[in-house]
Amino acid sequence: MVIPMPSEAGGGITTAGDVAATAAVEVKEVTQDTVEEVGRLAQFIQDSIPKLAGFGVRILIALAVFFVGRIVIRWIQKLVRRSLERSSADKGVEQFVDSFLKVGLYSLLIFSIAAKFGVDTASVAALVASGGVAIGLALQGSLSNFAGGVLILLLKPFEVGDYISEDTNKNEGTVKEIQIFYTKLSTIDNKTIVIPNGMLTNSSLTNATAKDERRLDLKVSISYQADLRKAKALIEEILRSDECVMKDEEINVFVDELAESAVILGARAWVKNEEFWPTRWRMLETIKLTLDEHGIEIPYPQLTVHMHE
Repeated sequence: MVIPMPSEAGGGITTAGDVAATAAVEVKEVTQDTVEEVGRLAQFIQDSIPKLAGFGVRILIALAVFFVGRIVIRWIQKLVRRSLERSSADKGVEQFVDSFLKVGLYSLLIFSIAAKFGVDTASVAALVASGGVAIGLALQGSLSNFAGGVLILLLKPFEVGDYISEDTNKNEGTVKEIQIFYTKLSTIDNKTIVIPNGMLTNSSLTNATAKDERRLDLKVSISYQADLRKAKALIEEILRSDECVMKDEEINVFVDELAESAVILGARAWVKNEEFWPTRWRMLETIKLTLDEHGIEIPYPQLTVHMHE
């Protein structure tokens, strides 16, 4: 039985058979398009497999080259360190060269790997050259720190192991490392201070351990009623009897100041640099105990008030 249906145009009758035939044609066209798309995708994958395989192999080769290159770089660093140690080079020079060599060799390794991937090295060199000014401006501080590190190694205002005090920001400590851009200090309480090399070369600093000997300066207050000569003799005896005080250097005890509430005595002697602080602490304690035993007062600030009737 044929069921008549009104046509969309309104000008005729469309049967159910015509609708089914139209639907079948549309399904066939969609199926054909899908098959063609799948075929093109399969062909693309098939064509790309050699390229993907080649790219994967190149990545594996690059990784292998990088790891092998890292091992070679470490070996070169170790070889250079041993050579510097045999030549009795300064510790700071050894650290600086090691840091500089590490950065340079890793940059060369990465550049070589990039070249193996088809990167045009001439274009890269031209790009680096053209952008040199911009890079220089952007890294102005780093270049200044690098130049500062070179100056530190050449002029040697301090070396690894020296105790320095940077006067601008009042940072002080023992020099532990001198790297390309920074110098590391270790404080007495085991903190690490990192200071740019440019700051160290552009400001004044004090090197407390540049010499083997260091002068020990002490100041002791005694009251105006105390026996001045006796106090000076006791302090001088303490200085001469201490085993760390250098006997072949000048030992001097003198009146440094007549202050408002006390007579300030000064004492000077020379000790080895590494024995400075222990000697100073021990000496102050010994002077205090000795003056107490002999009845010599170490006064505190006093104010005398006179009242009129």
